[in-house]
Amino acid sequence: MSTAEPAKFDEMHAPDGSVRAAYRDYQRWLDQQDASLMRRKGMEAESFFRRTGITFNVYGETDAEERLIPFDMVPRIITGQEWRRLSRGIEQRVRALNAFIHDLYHRQEIIRSGILPERLFRDNPAWLSQMVGFTPPGGVYTHIVGIDLVRTGPDEFMVLEDNARTPSGVSYMLENRETMMAMFPELFSAVKVRSVSNYPRRLAASLAACAPDGAGPKPTIAVLTPGIYNSAYFEHAFIADQMGAELVEGSDLRVFDGQVQMRTTDGFRPIDVLYRRVDDDYLDPLTFNPNSVLGVPGIMDVYRAGRITIANAPGTGVADDKAIYSFMPEIVKFYTGENAYLPNVQTWRCADPDSLKYVLDRLDQLVVKEVHGSGGYGMLIGPTSSKKEIAAFRAKLVARPDNYIAQPTLALSTCPVFTRAGLAPRHLDLRPFVLCTPDGVEITPGGLTRVALKKGSLVVNSSQGGGTKDTWVLDD
Repeated sequence: MSTAEPAKFDEMHAPDGSVRAAYRDYQRWLDQQDASLMRRKGMEAESFFRRTGITFNVYGETDAEERLIPFDMVPRIITGQEWRRLSRGIEQRVRALNAFIHDLYHRQEIIRSGILPERLFRDNPAWLSQMVGFTPPGGVYTHIVGIDLVRTGPDEFMVLEDNARTPSGVSYMLENRETMMAMFPELFSAVKVRSVSNYPRRLAASLAACAPDGAGPKPTIAVLTPGIYNSAYFEHAFIADQMGAELVEGSDLRVFDGQVQMRTTDGFRPIDVLYRRVDDDYLDPLTFNPNSVLGVPGIMDVYRAGRITIANAPGTGVADDKAIYSFMPEIVKFYTGENAYLPNVQTWRCADPDSLKYVLDRLDQLVVKEVHGSGGYGMLIGPTSSKKEIAAFRAKLVARPDNYIAQPTLALSTCPVFTRAGLAPRHLDLRPFVLCTPDGVEITPGGLTRVALKKGSLVVNSSQGGGTKDTWVLDD
């Protein structure tokens, strides 16, 4: 395997320096802007984000200071044709994920067929025995899904990760767009971009469509947050406000009369749909972690009785496992009868002895990830790691090979960002957001673009120094 860095695909500029078709209208507008004005606008955006409270915390840090997620003013632009092709693949994948999760908690046909090894979920902490034989209202497990995509060429999009448990980031998608429209209203007259502003309304409608029988024509929806110290609290409060739903903590809820009810100024009121941003283990201390004070004692009994919808369903996190991700092409084929429209990134399962040997021989060339890892933690990026870091990671990999997968170091596409020296290319990914109901799948036109602001970095996570961009899907 060559260690030479593969050529990067710049989404805005062709190799000869010309501007690609998707960005031409934007470039014409940009050419007319004064550089000092753009710098002032950048400071305005930072001030807006700070006033609005668009911040996050990083777990494990000793200081309690909240951070801003850096926002870059160059939009990431996707043509309508590209988006239609992506949407086809995203919808297929989300349908397969929902069918897969249902199967794992029922007949397990994919295990019986020999396609998926039983060990991948039997010892998986995200697989919940309490969900066996139970089907959520409407048959929907994955109400809100985030599919992480990377691009390596003009027509080469791949799925990097699936986020079927509690995908985050939609508030940044919406605030990025609002910020761009406030700063550059004339730009949206020059470039026709599909709107994302109706996402909260669509989210509320999709959750209501999944309400249990007997909920009535206007189901009561609430958002369950762990509280103000959670790193994503801003998003929890933002989503509840935008949907017109109540933001609640576990202490605001109780099980009474066979229902989950929330405290209001007029007494307790039943909830029909709970959009929870609390992990499974903390959801019900009577069923899971008995020390949890974040959840609701007895909520799983109400849930299994069909008297409340929990979004996303408990146990969906099994689909986020990176070892199971490596089987997604087979999973899509098994449940849809079609080949996957969106391919996976090539993946080596380190639990396999031959794959482990291959990976150990090439640690300086590969990206190695924990199967349950997230946020850019617990991973090794071989080409940018020191010999000491590689040696330390080798020891962890040898000790627990089943805890890791490995992937090639991809030449992720780049898009320019504003720097003090002018525009400079940086690597990025994309997380489109998907809503699922018993009647279908709806994909918001755009999503959250995360960008690695450090030159040469491939890590886009905000906790690792990444930023965000507004994502435009052209209305063509």
